[in-house]
Amino acid sequence: MFQQKRKSTYFLTTLFLGGLFFVVFVSMVPSVRAEDVIVSEEEKEDIKDDINKIEDKLAKEEKKKNLLQSDLANISSTLSATQASIARVSRLVQEAESSIQSKEQEIQNLEQQAILDRHLLRSLLQELYYSNNLPLVEVMLGEDDVTKVLDTNDSLFSTQEKIQQLIGEMNEAKEQIANEKVSLEERKDDHETLLNVQNKQKQGLVLEKNEVAEELEDQATVVSKLQSELNELQGDLQVLTGKSYSASNIKEAISFASGKTGVPKGFLYGMLKVETNLGKNVGGCTYADVEKGAEANYKRGKLSKRSYQTFIARRKTFKTITDELDLDYRKQKVSCNPASYAGTGGAMGVAQFMPDTWLGYKSRVASVTGNNPPSPWNLTDGVTAMALKLKQTPGVTNGDTSALKRATCSYLGTCWEGYYKPVLYWAKNYKQLI
Repeated sequence: MFQQKRKSTYFLTTLFLGGLFFVVFVSMVPSVRAEDVIVSEEEKEDIKDDINKIEDKLAKEEKKKNLLQSDLANISSTLSATQASIARVSRLVQEAESSIQSKEQEIQNLEQQAILDRHLLRSLLQELYYSNNLPLVEVMLGEDDVTKVLDTNDSLFSTQEKIQQLIGEMNEAKEQIANEKVSLEERKDDHETLLNVQNKQKQGLVLEKNEVAEELEDQATVVSKLQSELNELQGDLQVLTGKSYSASNIKEAISFASGKTGVPKGFLYGMLKVETNLGKNVGGCTYADVEKGAEANYKRGKLSKRSYQTFIARRKTFKTITDELDLDYRKQKVSCNPASYAGTGGAMGVAQFMPDTWLGYKSRVASVTGNNPPSPWNLTDGVTAMALKLKQTPGVTNGDTSALKRATCSYLGTCWEGYYKPVLYWAKNYKQLI
């Protein structure tokens, strides 16, 4: 009986203590409140509303941008036509000037010829009144002499008539040429007047073109900022909804990153071709190999103390990245130690980011791809990180060649022709090369 009572007491005590423990345990566990779920859904709806607003605004701003591009194209076309017309009228002015000079020379030649003919006529007239320096009465005494004088007179008068006729013709020609010269001068004046008008039109078109180009550049900046905001909001929504994107090949990754950042596809193809041969060469060494190589180079004096300290700091960052991704840092593939110059390897993934550079873009990559934490060895994350870095250079999203060159040099850290030229070639011809 006592034993049975003891068992009953033990059971009640155990039950009481168990209940007490359950109450304490439950009170320590964070409760999932309904309002928490509601807040999360509200956040999602708020982000969706913001996305819709930005998409509407983006559509309007892109429409403005397209109109400005159309205006710029029309102005450029009109300017080209005006410049061609100016060149044509300038040629006509030059031709008129040349013709005027030619007519002036013809008039001078005719005047000189008239002077010569008058001298000849004067000489002939003198011979008419003086024959061999003898008086006319003495000449008339002989029959032969008379006949000779008469014949001479007839010849002289005939020559005089011809010369007078020639002088008359030359005067007419001179007058005609003078009239032609006046006509040419009038045409030249008309051409010069037209030329002045066209030059003023050209100046106006150049000013208008510059203004529209500046406005277009500002509009492109607005569109770029809106696109950036939209990408961030979409990334935030992906994080909240747990959705993420991972491309299965380099082409998909480039399309995704280009669509999210506005960086031209061709430019991304060029960068990835030069950096990793479109993702085929993302690192031939393990990080353990890089460690050994860096230590050996430092001991041999090939690597400066400052460079080695930078490597040590990057190694710590690299460990943080791999720990977060649950990877063995020593086995992870990275770029090898450079053989042609003093430096260390350790560049990661398709974009070949160094660890400290990756940290600067990590959160932005996550907001775009939805991969949290993002991985430099993930194709989509890596290409997106590259695009985000290239986008920092103004003008890249517009495809401006000089901007692409600057971005390439900034990415490499120096302007090397052997690097940026292939990139720009691929950027221009990637459709034919892939």
